[in-house]
Order: sequence, then structure tokens, then C-alpha cells
Amino acid sequence: MKIGKDISAQILIEALPYIQKFNNKIIVIKYGGNAMVDERLKMAVMRDMVLLNIVGIKVVLVHGGGPEIDQMMKKLSLESRFINGLRYTDDDTAEVVQMVLAGKVNKQLVSLIHQNGGKGIGLCGTDGDILQVEKLESEEDLGFVGNITGVNTQPINMALDNGYIPIIATVGTDEKGQIYNINADTAAAEIAGALKAEKLITMTDIVGLLREKRDEDSLITNVDIFEIPQLIEEGIIMGGMIPKVESCVEAILQGVREAVIIDGRIEHAILIELFSNEGIGTLFYKN
Repeated sequence: MKIGKDISAQILIEALPYIQKFNNKIIVIKYGGNAMVDERLKMAVMRDMVLLNIVGIKVVLVHGGGPEIDQMMKKLSLESRFINGLRYTDDDTAEVVQMVLAGKVNKQLVSLIHQNGGKGIGLCGTDGDILQVEKLESEEDLGFVGNITGVNTQPINMALDNGYIPIIATVGTDEKGQIYNINADTAAAEIAGALKAEKLITMTDIVGLLREKRDEDSLITNVDIFEIPQLIEEGIIMGGMIPKVESCVEAILQGVREAVIIDGRIEHAILIELFSNEGIGTLFYKN
């Protein structure tokens, strides 16, 4: 019994300087992947959020909801199409995205925060014009997929200053009121940059960047953003990891101190990353 207490005390002692470091600072978490589907992991993330909030860290959760959108599209006999990893969004799909993300998913997450003793508030990119967008131009037409042109941080800061955890659905509108679907990684980076957050945490279903594909022991723990072009050229960063890494880079260039990609399949991965000497995943920074 004494050993267990000693271990618990050591964990708390190790966490203390990190709690002090991040006290009253803003942490933006991009929530997705397995941690958003697995009920056990989902509950762990919500508890992590509440704990961060209680110890004085201002935490913002930014989420998508691809699987839930797919399910609703199927129910409505609508086809899901993807172009270069982005969901093609016509009028019908835009309505489904808004209904699922800003409605079902967002309110579920707020409810889970409350169940765990926290204060959550659901926001959508359209609320208070938080996410200002225009049509994303690309080689192939993506429909109503948005490119963020501005972020209104006032509603987010109002929530944070009053002790709430803002939970933001990644839907936005243009000047004409047209609804746009927004990539959640991109939205999280833009929000973190606009808030001048201390850290951006991106939850994924992989351990981080691997120097040797499929060899988790070859995890690259730290990357200066100026090394990234070389890592892409070498094929270490490839496929779906490229936009995630680019989002981390964009956040840092906008003033975020550091960004990290972590394995959301690990229970309490957020706490391990923030409050331990070793951290978890791949950390991006600028010298």
C-alpha cells in the first residue's frame, strides 16, 4: 500500500511544474480519431479536459465528426465522396454536416463534460462569426468546403474568462451566410493561432512521426518545423500526415509556442503529454 502511495505522490510531484507552466495559459485540443469513437477513450478525454480546467488551464476543444456524418449520410441515402482526403460538400451534405457537428456531436460532448463535473459550452464556427470563411479553391471542386479567412476570438475568450470549456464544431459561413464544412485540423490550428495559445494538441490514431514505417520504436519525438520539407522529401511525412503536420506548422507560425501530434488511442494521452517529463507523440517547435 505504501509503495502505491509513493508512486502516486511521485506522479503528482512530477506534474506540479507543468501545472504551474500552463496555469492560466490556453491549450487547444483537436479532438478526433479513435478517441472520439471509443466510449472508454471518449470519457477519458472528457475527464482530462475537466481536470485541466480545474487546475487553472484554459482549454479549448475543437472537433469534427466524420463517422457520425457518414452514418447520417447513409441514413438519408446520400453518397459520401472524398477528394484528396477532404469531404466533397454539396448543399445536402453541408446541411448534414451542420446538423451533425453543431447539433448531435457538439451537444453530446458538452453533456459529457457536465457529467464529469465540468462546465462546457457548445459553440459552432457560425456562432458570433467565430470562423469566417470563403470557398476553398483547389484543383478539383470540393463544393462548400471552407478556407478560413479570419477568427473572431471574442466569444471563445468570454467563455474561457468565465470558467467554461469551449467546445467548437468546425462549421463556418461566408459573407452571404452560406454554410461551409471546414477541416478540423485546419480549424484547430487557426483557432490556436488567433488565441495565441501556448500549445496545440492534435489527437490521432498513430503514435506520431516514425523514422521507420510501422516501427513504433523509431518515433521522432521532436521536430523543428524547418526540418519538415526534408522529412517530406524522405517520405517520413506522407499521405494523411502531411495536412496534420502542416496545420501544426501554421499554428506555430501564427504564434503558438509548440504543437504536438499524440496517439489518442492511449487513455489519458493528453495528461501524459502535458504533465510528464517524457511527454508523448511528436512535438513540433521553432528555434
